[in-house]
Amino acid sequence: MSTRIADSVRERIEQMIVTGEFADGERLDEVKLAEQFGVSRTPLREAFQALAASGLVKLEARRGAFIRHPDFVELVEMFEVMAEIEAMCGFRAARHVTGSQMTAIGKTIENCETAISAGDFDEYYRENETFHHLLYEASGNRFLAREAARLHKRLKPYRRLQLRANGRMPQSMREHRAVFAALERNDPKATAAALRQHVAIQGERFNDLMASYRHMAALKTG
Repeated sequence: MSTRIADSVRERIEQMIVTGEFADGERLDEVKLAEQFGVSRTPLREAFQALAASGLVKLEARRGAFIRHPDFVELVEMFEVMAEIEAMCGFRAARHVTGSQMTAIGKTIENCETAISAGDFDEYYRENETFHHLLYEASGNRFLAREAARLHKRLKPYRRLQLRANGRMPQSMREHRAVFAALERNDPKATAAALRQHVAIQGERFNDLMASYRHMAALKTG
């Protein structure tokens, strides 16, 4: 139960960070946040530890937890690396994916479609996350899967933010289907290319993320 509460608190703080409710370098007030979320300080501290592991918070001994926003260049660079790592996972998955893994991946696509029909953004993101983690596992390389999952976790709040852009969820769904179709054909190059395109920040996605970051900067200085 404590872990689930900590995860929920972490997600809420993540969104508060990326939408500009906290300034870069701002100290997180444990007492105030515990009261705001209606939780004890134990799951709150667990959430701080998870946020520190993802790089959004810096923990300082005897001083507390402080917000750390990556600069825009750093964020884009992380997405570039994520796109290549996911492409590598896709390339290997097209060669190693099992029947049961394909069934599980296909189920996430069905669930994502249901979430879009219901207008349920949170459920869509949960299924989207499962889709990607199943692909990491299907690569058949445990080290690669761990590294992909680690960077995915680091970028999670920004990937969630991207999905809120107008029309992004249906577009993301189409990209999932393209990845799945390439996997069904056991086509490593096509799977890698589809995943690279899906994750990379370019074109409209680049502009959407930049606009969100500018909005966040305006909130911090306003």
